[in-house]
Amino acid sequence: MKAALDAANRAFVEAQATLEASRKRQSDLQAQVDTTAQRLTLAEGAAQQIADHAYRSTRLRTASALLNSADPDAFYDRATAIQGVASINDKQIRNFRKQRQELADAKAAVDAEVKLQEQQLAEMDKRKKDAEKAVAQVGGGSTSGPSGSSASAQPAPRNPDGSWPKESCSVKPDPTTKNGCLTPRTNHARLQAVAAGFNHYTACYRSAEDGGEHPRGRACDFAADETGFQNVAASGSDKDYGDRLATYFINNSSKLAVLYVIWYNRIWQSATGNWKAYNGGGDPASNHTNHVHLSVL
Repeated sequence: MKAALDAANRAFVEAQATLEASRKRQSDLQAQVDTTAQRLTLAEGAAQQIADHAYRSTRLRTASALLNSADPDAFYDRATAIQGVASINDKQIRNFRKQRQELADAKAAVDAEVKLQEQQLAEMDKRKKDAEKAVAQVGGGSTSGPSGSSASAQPAPRNPDGSWPKESCSVKPDPTTKNGCLTPRTNHARLQAVAAGFNHYTACYRSAEDGGEHPRGRACDFAADETGFQNVAASGSDKDYGDRLATYFINNSSKLAVLYVIWYNRIWQSATGNWKAYNGGGDPASNHTNHVHLSVL
């Protein structure tokens, strides 16, 4: 089940990042189209003036201008001026053609981004259905969960194109368990939570292979109790702490590359965007009633 959850949400988050990057590129390209169209309008005007002038003028008039020169110096000056005008006209026409091609290229690029976005939306819809199937194994029914406002996290680093970089488990040792490792993105999410005031006991890496993200340094468990994981379901201020922490990760999911959050018999996935029932096995640890679980890309 955990492997299916990971695969579905991982693919969704990656497709979402590609979509966001594409929309940003489309916005930039559209601005380029608008600017190029304005320049093209000016170039068209200049080209039209050249055409009108060429229509009204003849080589005879040019020759006449040269023949009417009173002396050799005047002849040279007029010849140079005529040659300069011709050169300027040629440059303006070439500029017009260049602007027209740039506009066509920019429009084609916008069309390509729109097509890419359609593909990513279809991929996200597919992964959402995969996530629904995966969580159905542990309950899966829609349910209510914590929500509300929260602090804004600093976004985790992305590639220049907006996608999420591939990361290894390179933060060694894991600062919470003093062994193993974390990915930089997981550690970033942990530190952002601490900066937002969530400083209860936390444990991230563990070596036991369970099909999840802990052995890969991509998950953390945040205790509801300040001192550690208690073998009882959180209540009172501890329950409120868990509610607020889960809400924090959900509200900042796109900034922190959150795959899913599990808390108090419920699971929230980026792929579905809502809370679903979660039955982990009965005890506080398995049902995540004593800690908030976070998995990141």
